[in-house]
Amino acid sequence: MLALPTLAAALITGCGSDDSSSDSDQPDAGLTAVKSYLTEHTSDLVARTAEMKTAGNAYYDLAKANGFNYRKLLASDCKAVDAALADAKDAFVKANPAYEEMEGIVAGIPRTAQYDTDLDAGSDASDPESAVSFNLSLPDGKVLKQPGNLFFLIETALYGTNDDLTVKGVKPDVNCDGKVGFGEGLPDANIFKAAVDEMDSQANDLNKDAGEIVITPSDAFTAITVMTPTMSEYFEQWKLSAFVAGAGKQSEQGFVATSRLSDIADILTGLDFTYEEIEPLIAEKNPDQAEQTASELSKLLSTAEDLRDREAAGEKFTPRQADQLGAEMQARAERIAGQVTQAAKDLDIEIQES
Repeated sequence: MLALPTLAAALITGCGSDDSSSDSDQPDAGLTAVKSYLTEHTSDLVARTAEMKTAGNAYYDLAKANGFNYRKLLASDCKAVDAALADAKDAFVKANPAYEEMEGIVAGIPRTAQYDTDLDAGSDASDPESAVSFNLSLPDGKVLKQPGNLFFLIETALYGTNDDLTVKGVKPDVNCDGKVGFGEGLPDANIFKAAVDEMDSQANDLNKDAGEIVITPSDAFTAITVMTPTMSEYFEQWKLSAFVAGAGKQSEQGFVATSRLSDIADILTGLDFTYEEIEPLIAEKNPDQAEQTASELSKLLSTAEDLRDREAAGEKFTPRQADQLGAEMQARAERIAGQVTQAAKDLDIEIQES
């Protein structure tokens, strides 16, 4: 398993009352409600990644027992394959909100942001500036160098949207019904096992570090200003996914199990919670501004939830609508981020550099 020694060192350095981002008049405990929110979610993520690891290893064992002959595997153990991959999908769908609801905090704080890169946001080695930090060591001895983030690897292997991660030349009828529907995938067992093992390892590392970290006002202000104005990027991913482009017509390989709209709502849920914890600080200087920002952020979240629920109820959105909605949400998000940035300046609270 790949450790993150640089990040771990940064976390140890960053914790405690002598953190450079801490205000001298803040208690050593920091923002305890945000810390509790974070650790509740990291604990939930660990539970889900453990389930994914168990299911992924069960699938690997089945493939190994059949000599990695996947045609034979489906012929002799189709129901067992279906059960293992269904368990993995179920765990993935539950892990997704467990992470997304805290992503604004994890990704928004520089000393934890590497976890977000590796778990959920990083690219492969073709884009060195945004690439993940880990290599994936497979049980068969092969190594995939900086293969992309773990949520992406696991989802696109499970749901069959990434040819690099799935078995070639075998009909992926994993639910044994004689036909292949969109979302059926037959993962390469060596890659899949390595991915779920790494995911579980990193989730446990994040959980440990989250338990040690002190969340300061600077962290909270930074997370909101960094992560709120990301709407246009997320809506572009939604537009290119199967949920808008159509199953089999998408150019975005990810966001098959869960719509990107759900992720947007989950991320804003965490940011809204975080803002509630710093709103009293802002109100001491400017109560009207504190209330206005709270209202605008709450409305932004409500809009995202409404879009998510409308889509879940069957409403179909067009690419043009996705562009329009993304531009509108981005403008609102940038206004909120600007207000929080100004509030931090008024309070002499540092917005940390990534």
